[in-house]
Amino acid sequence: MSDTDRHPNAQLIERFYSAFQRRDAETMVGCYADNVVFSDPAFGELIGDEARDMWRMLVKHAQDFSLSFDGIEADDRSGRAQWVARYRFSQTGRDVVNRIDARFVFRDGLIVEHRDHFDLWLWMRQAMGLRGTLLGWSPFVRRLLRQQARRGLLMYRGQLNRE
Repeated sequence: MSDTDRHPNAQLIERFYSAFQRRDAETMVGCYADNVVFSDPAFGELIGDEARDMWRMLVKHAQDFSLSFDGIEADDRSGRAQWVARYRFSQTGRDVVNRIDARFVFRDGLIVEHRDHFDLWLWMRQAMGLRGTLLGWSPFVRRLLRQQARRGLLMYRGQLNRE
């Protein structure tokens, strides 16, 4: 199917992930509405600039990164895609393959809601090794991971504000 035959919101999802493949955070965040709501198991819910800065941070710090995506479907209101990120987790040096199911809501040609779903325990087993395997199922450890991810984002945003 050619681009002209695809729904504009399917083209928007493709533009987002193609930019992610190129590590082009500014094109990615340009696909988002001002008050976009993003959520995933690691960061929880982020709104607006928090979500945009998360992508900027992830793109900037990605090590040995590659991304593939497929299964794009979209209509006037909602869409979905599957994507796979392969990278080295910087805190442990371990390789991760994260398979993600993404859901989107659109308004006025932009993404207003982006929700990523993945198996957090599987991610923790890959990223943390034995420690993640033994403790990654625990709600307490999952809360600690989310706090650590949010703290990293706050530190990154603080660096942006000083530049």
